[in-house]
Amino acid sequence: MTKEFTVPPVIFPAGGNPSATSNINQRQVPTAPFQPNRAASSSIPFMSFDIGSASAFASHGGSIASSTSSLGGPASFDDEEPLLDELGIHPDQIWKKTKSILNPFRVNPTVHKDSDLSGPIFLYLSFGLFQLLAGKLQFGVILGWIVVSSIFLYVVFNMLAGRNGNLDLHTCTSVIGYCMLPVVILAALSLFLPQGGLVRLVVAAVFVLWATRVSTNLMVSLADGGEEHRGLIAYACFLIYTLFSLLVIF
Repeated sequence: MTKEFTVPPVIFPAGGNPSATSNINQRQVPTAPFQPNRAASSSIPFMSFDIGSASAFASHGGSIASSTSSLGGPASFDDEEPLLDELGIHPDQIWKKTKSILNPFRVNPTVHKDSDLSGPIFLYLSFGLFQLLAGKLQFGVILGWIVVSSIFLYVVFNMLAGRNGNLDLHTCTSVIGYCMLPVVILAALSLFLPQGGLVRLVVAAVFVLWATRVSTNLMVSLADGGEEHRGLIAYACFLIYTLFSLLVIF
């Protein structure tokens, strides 16, 4: 048995559905993405790339360059300092200091008044390179011993000199580094000397005494209060360079 439902008929007006017509009228035509607003774009000024504007820009750039040079800036690359000078590395100064170490009986302390670390670092690397050629990888050991030796000699000198001592750690490290030149020469000669034996020990003792004499004279000349304690300072320097010579011998 089926049940029937009475549904009232739907009557549309003569003009169609008014809500659908209004929705169609309210719709806007979709625009492409990232399309700028024409009203806003029309107000943006654009530069005209013609010959006149290019010449004006060139003249304007020339005036900027002239104003920059007038302010003291470098006008060209030729006026800049060399790269080594900017890094604080002066090859002429390093060569003069190294050459003054070659004569242990005539040391020029005036050359070493301006202390630097570029020359000592070069000598440390040379010493490590010669040790590497001998089959000994000791770059870290050399660097560690240099730091400990510099602090050791700095403390010993200032304790002996007392209030009169004016030796700073930078000067002490520079002097010890430049006086490593005899030990570096010993490391180079040890490549051609027989392993062990008395000859190797005698040659090492000569170079250690050379480095000790030069470093003692420089320490006493560059700092005050060390003349009366020359023997003790020489003993401290002797221990330092003996320690480095043991790396070469053994």
